[in-house]
Amino acid sequence: MKRPKVRHCVVVLGDQLDAESSAWDGFDPMQDVVWMAEVMEESTHVRSHLARSALFLSAMRHFRDALKLKGWTVHYRELDERGNQGSLESELSRALVELKPARVIRVEAGDWRVEQQIRRAIQSLGIEEDVRVDRHFLCTREEFAVHVNGRKQLRMEFFYREMRRRHDVLMDGDQPLGGEWNFDAENRESFGKAGPGPVGDPVAFPPDATTQEVLRLVAGQLGGNPGSLAGFDWAVTREQALVALMDFIRWRLPEFGRYQDAMWGADGAGSGERSEAELNLGEGGSGRGTKDGTARRNAYLYHSRLSAALNLKLLHPREVIRAAEDAHRAGQASLASVEGFIRQILGWREYVRGIYGRFMPEYADRNALGASEPLPWFYWTGRTDMNCLAQVIRQTLALGYAHHIQRLMVTGLFALLLGVRPRSVHEWYLAVYVDAVEWVELPNTIGMSQHADGGLMASKPYVATGKYIQRMSNYCAGCRYAPEKATGSDACPFTTLYWDFLLRHEAFLRKNPRMGMQMRNLARLGDDRRADIRRQAESIRAECRAGAG
Repeated sequence: MKRPKVRHCVVVLGDQLDAESSAWDGFDPMQDVVWMAEVMEESTHVRSHLARSALFLSAMRHFRDALKLKGWTVHYRELDERGNQGSLESELSRALVELKPARVIRVEAGDWRVEQQIRRAIQSLGIEEDVRVDRHFLCTREEFAVHVNGRKQLRMEFFYREMRRRHDVLMDGDQPLGGEWNFDAENRESFGKAGPGPVGDPVAFPPDATTQEVLRLVAGQLGGNPGSLAGFDWAVTREQALVALMDFIRWRLPEFGRYQDAMWGADGAGSGERSEAELNLGEGGSGRGTKDGTARRNAYLYHSRLSAALNLKLLHPREVIRAAEDAHRAGQASLASVEGFIRQILGWREYVRGIYGRFMPEYADRNALGASEPLPWFYWTGRTDMNCLAQVIRQTLALGYAHHIQRLMVTGLFALLLGVRPRSVHEWYLAVYVDAVEWVELPNTIGMSQHADGGLMASKPYVATGKYIQRMSNYCAGCRYAPEKATGSDACPFTTLYWDFLLRHEAFLRKNPRMGMQMRNLARLGDDRRADIRRQAESIRAECRAGAG
């Protein structure tokens, strides 16, 4: 039986693996086809971590196979398939010429760059296009535009309260459950000298045959990219993602809020010279119950490992929020823990998407502080005698993972204090984390981490001395630098650069009422002390420039 002409070609991108997508509304398996493609450009426009590429490709192939089991026709291009042109625009153009659909149906792309590519490919051929809203999100771009309209300042807290009311999340009538909108004050504890209590391994998903094939492909095709594939165990299907959600809710959510900002090094005291193998799993091994297993537990602690599944759309934020709410109502987790977790999803995640959609593409090049330093070379190797940076970067390279405080207050803080070009910092974050997609990563980096948008997203720069890292982790115990010192041979570079940052941006920061205490402390520094700090800071920058890329 001859197949009828293609009515609709449904375009599915690598981060749109959503079985409930609006793209499927009206889908007819007898007349419509699905198009998906793996292309080299998505792993090379930034040097994507090997595990990030593997996660995307494995999840895409599993999603393809699930569609095929339903009897749907899927036109799928694999990365090493002969004739693959390496870009979404080229591959989609080729497919549309071949398929000749009457219409292309797609959900709006999350990333601005990808949206432009897909739009050009379709419009250049004069094919009718039906672009549908991404109902994975709880706030549409149009709704965010209404929120923004007429406001002199954008602040996540007000957006978050609006979203709580709109979706009836953690509400008691028209008031927040527990009488408070957030419980930050209860969610900032460190582990203290004893370290974290018993923390179970997050559920792992050993690679099946499809994932093993992808791991071999990525190792062969992208072996020059950063990172490791050893111990790859991420959720790559919806079924696995649901298991990961329940695992987090049961075993880690109860302590998540209390310790969400805490950090703990791989081996207690640690050393900046630990090898990647010591922070990593053995090739092909799981590391469970071993020294390396402890390193993995210390990396994940009480965090969820769900952001990658959310960003691939294997999980819907509403079901994640509901699961956390249910845990609180069942007495399994405190309100402080549940609210802190939900705020990351219903608040920050939706908010940064709104910022991205509203202000791209120019937002990517904002640089309000005039930062111009290159990214230090050790961000790609972890070879530095600053123990906190060595451990976080090597953990990142080994696992493709670091939690939000490791990102904001270790790697991000050092780049901000040093004065690294914000675009370079953004490209590094986009490259090295498995959960990185640009719509969520870029605003967090440009706005929250680097304050490069001048305060549009965050009300102040998040800056601190090495004393903050000492208070929230054990990294300083194994470091040759003294976090309380700003000058001298053993002065902590974070502390030196903190005071130098305040000096360099003094006029700008004095306008910010939230920086009042820090500026008063700065005013107490005499001229000689200021000169010493500036000299030492310039010495640090000169060392970081050597071999920087």
